[in-house]
Amino acid sequence: MQQLSLIALAREQLAIARASTSGRSASTVYGGHDHALRQTLIAILGGRRLDDHANPGEATVHVLHGRVTLVAANNEWHGSPGDLIIVPDSTHSLEAVEDSAVLLTVAKTL
Repeated sequence: MQQLSLIALAREQLAIARASTSGRSASTVYGGHDHALRQTLIAILGGRRLDDHANPGEATVHVLHGRVTLVAANNEWHGSPGDLIIVPDSTHSLEAVEDSAVLLTVAKTL
């Protein structure tokens, strides 16, 4: 069995994002290309965003730190630490209102 501290990983990824010109950083926590389930910790600096992209399968965003807004078409969902946002099955973007870290969980459609 393996145990990870998501809070420690969030701090680490935020430090990497702060040093990056893109203002973002990501690290796979569990799974990968050979798995149906994939969890990725994503850090985004305030004012930055992940541009519009398609949903690769069932997905959730668990806010660990900061505040984010998930935007799909004319809908917005605002998340703060502890919130779980169900990602719509449509093109969407993720904006960081302030320095933020989220756990993206995706179950790829096979």
